[in-house]
Amino acid sequence: MNYEFFIAKRIIGSKAYKSSVSAPIIKIGITAIAIGIVVMLIAIATGIGLQQKIRDKVVAFNGHVTITNFDSNASDESEIPISKNQEFYPEFKNVEGISHVQATATKFGVVRTETDFEGVVLKGVGSDYDWHYFQEFLTEGRLPDYSGEMSNEVLISQYLANRLQFKLGDSFQTVFKKERIDQMPFLRAFEIVGIYNSGMKEMDEKFVMGDIRHVQRLNKWNEDQVGNFEVFIDDFNQIETKGMEIYDTIPSDLDAITVQQKYVSIFEWISIFDNNTYGIIGIMILVAGINMITALLVLILERTQMIGILKALGSTNWSIRKVFLYNATYLIGLGLFWGNLIGLGLLFAQKYFGLVALNPKEYHVTEAPVYLSLDYILMLNLGTFIVCMLMLLIPSVIITKISPVKAMRFD
Repeated sequence: MNYEFFIAKRIIGSKAYKSSVSAPIIKIGITAIAIGIVVMLIAIATGIGLQQKIRDKVVAFNGHVTITNFDSNASDESEIPISKNQEFYPEFKNVEGISHVQATATKFGVVRTETDFEGVVLKGVGSDYDWHYFQEFLTEGRLPDYSGEMSNEVLISQYLANRLQFKLGDSFQTVFKKERIDQMPFLRAFEIVGIYNSGMKEMDEKFVMGDIRHVQRLNKWNEDQVGNFEVFIDDFNQIETKGMEIYDTIPSDLDAITVQQKYVSIFEWISIFDNNTYGIIGIMILVAGINMITALLVLILERTQMIGILKALGSTNWSIRKVFLYNATYLIGLGLFWGNLIGLGLLFAQKYFGLVALNPKEYHVTEAPVYLSLDYILMLNLGTFIVCMLMLLIPSVIITKISPVKAMRFD
């Protein structure tokens, strides 16, 4: 029989234990662990969720890797065309882990109304375009269809619709410059079939999604000429590696730029979330561990006479330490149970009901996103348990200093 476990179980189940001097301190220790788990779960789930949400929004407008011509053009406008007749299009077979390749082209224009005007970038896309991300952004109407003849249908942002007082079904004219300034500009009419809201003001304030054939005609390109290629990969964590592989595979006159390189400031900003999360985890585990150390010390002092009797009966120091470590294991487990119950409950409520709203101007999202994964939940619980138990090994050493004679006289 494991008599250490038996004694620990009897101590936990006794009425005297629940009404003892140490009871309030034990409850504080359990509460500290529970609160720590709640805070850590929220920090990890919202931190990773916000990172992924912002990352996906930037990727939606650019792909993971953009293949362009080598030029000094720093604007969003495609100037030098690329032939669609490439070995990597429409399927990138030379590099593993690539899910999709699509051809796009952009053209700067000015939307003109009777009372206002606004500079925009017409992003031309074709039948190969993956609307997966924009399906999530869509707030009104439908996604345009460019699989047939050249279409005047466009998808505009809620931001532009509000600024220009457009609504679903409206038509508007857009002015595009010609190569020579002294020539009359091009004029194109478009119809709004859908309105999207990505929450990324930097993107929403300029991009209008339209038929790539308009850009080709405005630039006097052939049907097989495009502005760039957007490449999507399966695993974002491998974006740097895949970016280099793509660069090494494509022709020497083309360049491959990852979305991280293109939007350095955004990705540096969201990487700071990791440091904040690690800091919160460290502080919470430290606080929980200190509270459990205090509770264990009080338990040992309260059971000094019992320790003396067990030593007098021949129990080793390690056996007696195991009794209190079993006791501590129960308390830590209780704290973890309530912490997970409350923490996951709050996270599921946020995920499905969006209780906490965020300012989209600062966070690029309207509500706190939540990422839930069994992997990090188990690792967090296991890590907290192990660290707390290791911290409790130190105060349990006090048991070796207790003399049986003095302990049995202890009052």
